[in-house]
Amino acid sequence: MAGKIRLYRQRIRSVSTIKKSTRAMELVAASRIRRAQERSQAATPYARELTRAVSALVTFSHVDHPLLTERENPRRAAVLVISSDRGLAGAYSANVIREAERLGELLRGAGKEVALYVCGRKAVSYYRFRRREIVRDWTGFSDNPQYAHAKEVGETLIDAFLAGSDKGGVDEIHIVYTQFVSMISQRPEVIRLLPLEVVEGEEPPEPSEALPLYEFEPSAAEVLDTLLPRYVENRIYHCMLQAAASEHAARQRAMKSATENAEELIRTLTREANQARQAEITQEISEIVGGANALADATAGSE
Repeated sequence: MAGKIRLYRQRIRSVSTIKKSTRAMELVAASRIRRAQERSQAATPYARELTRAVSALVTFSHVDHPLLTERENPRRAAVLVISSDRGLAGAYSANVIREAERLGELLRGAGKEVALYVCGRKAVSYYRFRRREIVRDWTGFSDNPQYAHAKEVGETLIDAFLAGSDKGGVDEIHIVYTQFVSMISQRPEVIRLLPLEVVEGEEPPEPSEALPLYEFEPSAAEVLDTLLPRYVENRIYHCMLQAAASEHAARQRAMKSATENAEELIRTLTREANQARQAEITQEISEIVGGANALADATAGSE
């Protein structure tokens, strides 16, 4: 019985240690969510003005640019999957991978070959375990992406798109990432990156606002050559920031649940240990009483 009580106490100490770790990870994730949101908000004004400039160029210049041209009979599509580098985030990576698999089925159903580009060790491990070919992967920055990372990814994807499927590239590019909706809701999303579809701002213009007039210096084609790659990189950066905030939120929620489960397990183990201790005390009392009765009977018989 003493060995059983010792085992309960060891388990309680182990679970208490785990509880401290999950609680610390919950607090760290909660603080990082705020920073990720602030970075996303700080990048919004630049993204908005860049979108307006690109939209004006596309609307008023009437220039045919390779990044805006829809390919005839596209045969190969790239899918950029943005997952996490670390675990302990619930079903965060599983959800985005599941969405990527669904998109891949749709593309293959349309007769297109899927080329995988992957950000995050979780997705890389998933595809390599299943012996799926990955054209290019990037890891090590899922929870804290920088613009330099988005620039590297964007340049790789643009080069593949400009090459075309005839030269080993791709004819269209899609991104699968997780949209941060709120602290308790993160939603996997799919967007088509190339051929480019300029995303307008969500706020409609004021009815009294005058439409601007544009003059392009140098030519509109040269301005597009400069702005469109920046626009693509900015969209990728936005997706990475949203994914980072979603990862932290999912980890904070998962660690909060783990902490609560640890507390419940500690209460259960403590109750069972108390019951075992009470049973041991009862058994000891019974043995003492039984011994006393036997001694009394023996003494009475001798008299």
